[in-house]
Amino acid sequence: MRARLLPLLIVLMAGVLLALGFPLAVSVAAAQQQKVVVDRIDDTARFAALAQFVTKRSTGSRVRVTDERQQTLQNELTRYYEVYGIRAGVFYRNSDPMGRAPDGWQLPHDGAVREAFDEALFSRGSHDPRQVWPWQRGRLVVASPVISDGDVVAVVVTDSPTGKMRSKTLQGWLFIAAGEAAAMLLAVGAALRLTGWVLRPVRVLDATTHDIATGRLKSRVASAGGPPELQRLARSFNEMADNVEDVLEQQRAFVADASHQLRNPLAALLLRIELLAFELPEGNEEIASVRTEGKRLASVLDDLLDLALAEHTEADLRLTDIGELVTERVGAWRPVADEKGVTLTEDCPAVTGWADSVTLSSALDAVIDNALKFTPSGEEVKVCVARNGESTEIVVADRGPGLREDELARIGDRFWRSAGHQNVKGSGLGLSISRALLAAGGGSITYAPHEPHGLRVTVAVPRTHREG
Repeated sequence: MRARLLPLLIVLMAGVLLALGFPLAVSVAAAQQQKVVVDRIDDTARFAALAQFVTKRSTGSRVRVTDERQQTLQNELTRYYEVYGIRAGVFYRNSDPMGRAPDGWQLPHDGAVREAFDEALFSRGSHDPRQVWPWQRGRLVVASPVISDGDVVAVVVTDSPTGKMRSKTLQGWLFIAAGEAAAMLLAVGAALRLTGWVLRPVRVLDATTHDIATGRLKSRVASAGGPPELQRLARSFNEMADNVEDVLEQQRAFVADASHQLRNPLAALLLRIELLAFELPEGNEEIASVRTEGKRLASVLDDLLDLALAEHTEADLRLTDIGELVTERVGAWRPVADEKGVTLTEDCPAVTGWADSVTLSSALDAVIDNALKFTPSGEEVKVCVARNGESTEIVVADRGPGLREDELARIGDRFWRSAGHQNVKGSGLGLSISRALLAAGGGSITYAPHEPHGLRVTVAVPRTHREG
């Protein structure tokens, strides 16, 4: 969940920062250019004031005066160009220069300079030039009219390079980018803390749910920490787990008590049947049938009691040599296999795992017994031990008839037996007991087909100890 929530928060925060950063970057560039334009307007106004003294009105016409005033204007323009590198000039209405720097600079016939000159002839200052961005190499042109007696007699034009302005704009953008990057890092850190705070109770709840699902019914969720809604969810979950545990405990107690209470009357009934058999002719089929069903009922009661105890008993986990334990159990079952004509082999290297040796032995006995029951004479049952990641696996593969896909999903259910195996001795509880015994110690049992025919049962126990 964190992998999905965190990118969403980061994208949203990045969008907010970009939405703030773009207008700020545009305003920085505009402010830098406006500052330059204002400086150029001041400069052109100063030159226009000087140019007013160079022209004078004569009778009926406007004449040019070349004296020390014009020389002063030229000197100012030249010094301005040498110091700032900005081309500047004062041009009469017919484009002839009154003064200019550098020498030889002429008004072009078109372009931004000509447009600004023509606009100033109408006694208007030039409009704001187009925005120059850091990746462009444009120039800023500003023109101001020289007015004498209410008429425009000349125009002051400045043509500025923009390198320094673009450099300052880029520096401002880098500063904004650095600030946005720092804000993004802070936002990511805050998002990590926020998602961790929100999702920590969810992770605990998920782990606790898994523990309960695997048989550790005592697991509970600590309701401290996280949003109030998740705290209430944790308390509700604990209440539900308490109720489920109580119901299961009552069910186990009922099964155990019923099994225990029925054993004595059943034993007495079987004894009376045996006594009754002495009064009837030898080989009476009815008595033999009653005796068989009574023993089968006693076996079912024993298995029910074992299942109730298996679901209730806490596992005593110890680091165990699984290979040695499996070799011992295979040796104990080999006489039974030899009697049936089944070859029982093992491949059990020294591999360790955390298991309750008594319960694991009982589970192995049930699995091997089941394999020998359904494997015909002349076939093989093979038991192997191997490491697989964080588990140690015991694989029991037989060459029996196997099960269909739909039957594999039901194997291990209480009292369930395949339709084709109803006549085989057993109560249908052996594998259920095995699963309960293994789950108590963090183990598992799974089933799969064993090609070309047969069943493959995998018993897994953890290689590392897990507390709780």
